[in-house]
Amino acid sequence: MASVTMDREAFARRAEEYYDRVLRAKLEPEHKGEYLFLDVDSGDYELDADQLAAMRRARAKHPGTIFYIMRVGYRAVDRIGLQVLRRES
Repeated sequence: MASVTMDREAFARRAEEYYDRVLRAKLEPEHKGEYLFLDVDSGDYELDADQLAAMRRARAKHPGTIFYIMRVGYRAVDRIGLQVLRRES
């Protein structure tokens, strides 16, 4: 299990390096937009278009683990705010 005292930046850096080295080529572009819950210590992960389903499976397999969460092919898990779409007349 990831140490609770682990620096957040170090945790994220470790997860991103693992994703780039091991998972990116395997998951993109076939799973683009799906949610990834990565156990940084074991490299085990759950992947699903439904964020809640992926989280539940990950937590069932690794209770108490701190997961790195991301959307495959995106820089952020979700967006905050409102998107305004313009209609052309």
